[in-house]
Amino acid sequence: MSHTLFISDLHLSAGHPRSMEVFQRFIVTLAPQAEALYILGDLFEYWAGDDDLDDPFHARVISALHGLAAHGTVVYLMHGNRDLLMGDALAQACHAKLLPDPTLLDLYGTPTLISHGDTLCIDDVEYQKFRAQVHDAAFQRNFLAQPLTERKAYIEMLRRQSTSAKQTKDNSIMDVNDDAVAALLREYRYPRLIHGHTHRPNRHEHIVDGHSCVRWVLSDWDQKAAALHCDARGCRVVSF
Repeated sequence: MSHTLFISDLHLSAGHPRSMEVFQRFIVTLAPQAEALYILGDLFEYWAGDDDLDDPFHARVISALHGLAAHGTVVYLMHGNRDLLMGDALAQACHAKLLPDPTLLDLYGTPTLISHGDTLCIDDVEYQKFRAQVHDAAFQRNFLAQPLTERKAYIEMLRRQSTSAKQTKDNSIMDVNDDAVAALLREYRYPRLIHGHTHRPNRHEHIVDGHSCVRWVLSDWDQKAAALHCDARGCRVVSF
């Protein structure tokens, strides 16, 4: 039966060879069986700009996705909070299509909204302020005008600061806000919702204005690699 796979939060980097090994195995075993693969953000640990395509590690990831697309599986990319600077050059190199966040799909007859998910975590006020800053077009232009080495050093510093800040944050504020979820589902006429970001894989049911909406949270690959398999019968988690 025709099916589609959804993954997110792989956080691929040269410093985590195990994740890359699992990713490469996934790309040549499970992924080619799907008609489409959607990567809903944070494919990379971070992405400093499309002028880093020739980095040897990045070239391996790009080659894997290019090979999958050449095999016939359509590949879609969505920005995450760690790789929001992915651009057209990267997408073309991967033979992938960049999608806006959120995107509404007709998935085997079921309206399905896909998102990275970080916009739903509105209780984390500090993060949302930072997100607004780094998504500003002028900020991105100025940042990308800096040398690649400086950009990487700056991002590494931000990653250390973020890791430190999470130690003191209430864990609940880093999850989605139910009212934000309801507002999004209402805006798009009560679809199924698939997202990542929170690292809390699960299946949730929301009742919004009398409508029952299923929300799937994708797994991060730091602890357990998994994909969401969707077909005309519904969705299920595939671990590997």
